[in-house]
Amino acid sequence: MTDDEFMASFERGSLDNRSFHHADHVRMAFLYLRRYPALEALQRFSNSLAGLAAVSGKPQLYHETITWAFMLLIRERLARTGSEQTWNEFAAGNGDLLDWKGNVLKK
Repeated sequence: MTDDEFMASFERGSLDNRSFHHADHVRMAFLYLRRYPALEALQRFSNSLAGLAAVSGKPQLYHETITWAFMLLIRERLARTGSEQTWNEFAAGNGDLLDWKGNVLKK
């Protein structure tokens, strides 16, 4: 699935929430932040994520504070390391953002 297809499925709420794990959330946020200005990316991503949770029958899974915190951390990392990184480059250098159980917000 291309990045465009991935984003379109996310926005339609047609991704299978059971296979949309934390690292996929981070990748999607990365894609939004690469494509849109920060505030627009935050709004679009948050709305789509809340919509996906609702369509999946689990609206309680959406947590706005955690969503915004990760979006802002990803944005900060992109600003610091260069927004021209590929997803694979970004993921390789930011493993702390990809680990849900021991994630950076818990430290």
